[in-house]
Amino acid sequence: MNKDALAIFRIIFSCLFFIILFAGIYLMKNYDRFFGADPSNPGEKSSERSYSATMIFAIWVHAVIATGSFALFLR
Repeated sequence: MNKDALAIFRIIFSCLFFIILFAGIYLMKNYDRFFGADPSNPGEKSSERSYSATMIFAIWVHAVIATGSFALFLR
């Protein structure tokens, strides 16, 4: 493949990597705001909230790994 095309892909995936990384940091800093108890839904259990948070962070970790590997290994 053309080296110029690979350089463009590396730049795109590097930018995506940092955007996703900072999005995860934002989620962690505002954890209670996004995954805390909802006063309008008193029947919600803590296990439901922790399951939602676990799913979001699992997807985030996979996105960080995928974009980071594409940014590093495209040569």
